[in-house]
Amino acid sequence: MARRERVMRMSVEQPLWRALMGYRVLTMVYAIGLFISAYDEVARPRVAIAYFAVLAVWTLATLPRVASAASCTKPFLTVDLAIALTGILLTRVAETPERIDASAPTLPSIWTAGAVLAFAIKGGWRWAAFASTLVAAANLVHRSGVPTRDTVHMVLLVWIASIAIGYVVEVARASERTLARALEIEAATRERERLARDIHDSVLQVLAMVQRRGAVIGGEAAELGRLAGEQEVALRTLVSGGLVPVPRVSEDTAEGAVVRTVEEPEDDGPVDVRALLVPYAGARTSLAEPGAPVLLPPNAARELAAAVAAALDNVRKHAGEGARAWILVEDEPDSVIVTVRDDGPGIPEGRLAQAEGEGRLGVALSIRGRLRDLGGTAELVSTPGQGTEVELKVPKDTTMARGRR
Repeated sequence: MARRERVMRMSVEQPLWRALMGYRVLTMVYAIGLFISAYDEVARPRVAIAYFAVLAVWTLATLPRVASAASCTKPFLTVDLAIALTGILLTRVAETPERIDASAPTLPSIWTAGAVLAFAIKGGWRWAAFASTLVAAANLVHRSGVPTRDTVHMVLLVWIASIAIGYVVEVARASERTLARALEIEAATRERERLARDIHDSVLQVLAMVQRRGAVIGGEAAELGRLAGEQEVALRTLVSGGLVPVPRVSEDTAEGAVVRTVEEPEDDGPVDVRALLVPYAGARTSLAEPGAPVLLPPNAARELAAAVAAALDNVRKHAGEGARAWILVEDEPDSVIVTVRDDGPGIPEGRLAQAEGEGRLGVALSIRGRLRDLGGTAELVSTPGQGTEVELKVPKDTTMARGRR
């Protein structure tokens, strides 16, 4: 089955850029409205009109520039801040000294904060401090070096708010990179366990069989069996050590952190679990199933059947060829439960942990690992002398179950 690449893009700062676009338009309208409301009091309205014409054209034409960090370049930020500073200084030309002394707003008014915030979102708190310091200097020149209380309050507000936002953006970017790395590790672990299960269910089983048959036959076959045993140990060590590469890449772009993982696609339509379990029934394996179809998503049904096969393989391997096994399928409203029970000698206490430490991951990966990836559970109960019972429970909605983990 062909695999596909899934791309997840995460960007905490992208909503800030969208908010900045709206802020620039609204504050431009607000600044023009202030001018219109005080038009009769402005000493040189033509200067103000010319400036507002430039401001309106610049604000609307450059909206795509503040849509993302990639499009908001340094040259744009420089020109944007220059327009804001020019508007502050032109206020002395357009307004009368009396209105300036009376704390009349500057021509760009609070539109200036948008230029500073663009610096903050783009470059963090250091860029924000630089831009807000220039705005503070321009306001001091506008007030002839003697700012009013309102001017000081506005300058401090812009300075503190922009630095705080810049710092938050830096923290958000670091969090995105950490989350991307965590998703990479999770994807790597899942892919490694999937490959390890496939290897355990195929290659390792064949090598173990060759080793046993070679020891029984003897002669050259014994030597072949010995070599197969060595390769089995080496392969188990490799699998349990996690040296299986995973095709993935993470990058920190202007659009946010990007994580690419490779995953198996889902087939269309549910699958009847009973049809997948029927081949396992035989002379020493009994299958009890409901009369109606037991439906699961295709991948969940295949993984559940593979876990049952791994459990039956453990019965043959550890309980002996003469052991009997029973498979019980239960169709619950929100889950499917398959129980595999045998009449073997049971598993000695501590044996599973010892086997996992030796790289024998049949229960850890082929059974519990599969069920964990589906959002289900695998419960194993074994009493020495009374056999072993493995209960496999898979939720019918495996997508929601994985999301809750």
